[in-house]
Amino acid sequence: MSSESIDVTRPSVARMYDFLLGGTDNFRPDRDACRQLLTMAPNAREAARVNREFLERVVHFLAASGIRQFVDCGAGLPARRNVHQIAQRVAPSSRVVYVDNDPHVLAQGRLMLETNRRTTMLGSDIRRWRNLLERPAFARLIDLGQPIAVLFVSVLHCIPEEDDPRSIVHGFAESLAPGSFVVTCQLVSDEGALRDRVTDFMVRTIPGGWGRVCSRQEVRRYFTSARMQIMDQICEVSRWRSDGEGPLLGDVGQGLMCFGGVARIV
Repeated sequence: MSSESIDVTRPSVARMYDFLLGGTDNFRPDRDACRQLLTMAPNAREAARVNREFLERVVHFLAASGIRQFVDCGAGLPARRNVHQIAQRVAPSSRVVYVDNDPHVLAQGRLMLETNRRTTMLGSDIRRWRNLLERPAFARLIDLGQPIAVLFVSVLHCIPEEDDPRSIVHGFAESLAPGSFVVTCQLVSDEGALRDRVTDFMVRTIPGGWGRVCSRQEVRRYFTSARMQIMDQICEVSRWRSDGEGPLLGDVGQGLMCFGGVARIV
């Protein structure tokens, strides 16, 4: 996708996340929006870090467990260590499909992947997940008859409620071979007023590109498909198979948290 289609005059979720992670692939509107967010939720930067570390940890775990196919839904901008780099370091034969509908993400992702034949960046909206699974470019790398890890890390809160993000997760789960995995991680807060403030701000800041901050119980409902077998626990994700170093956001009990887990498809 051409750079002409990239709007740098308005914030994007991907560039805001990049800024919170300490990246440089962002612009003044993104930074200004993040600064406003941080006045409402001062630990938003820490939540972004915890989210990214969970992604890195879970991809390494799944690759070490034998998974060789990964689909990263809502991939976002390239970061320090990306899914294909982690998975292919464990097993060079690992194949990765990144999925996003942000033109900036697509441009940067395709530039990063242009020499890696076992990866691709697909421009697609995961709300139309059936179309994604039928695309020849998807089938070139991903065999639906073999185990796959589908990652929904920091993307489900970007989907408006009327599009039913839970049905997207369950739709993917029903399409996967036994032995596959579904990973989710979403922004939550135990404070109802904060959930409403952040949701309202992000809906106004990213029109059409935000859902809402949920409660922990709402995220647990993503794991209610009969085919899902929860591994370990659904939790504040700094606790998931962590070495215990660094702060645990779940100990704070205030502000934003990243809540989710991993389910095996049976």
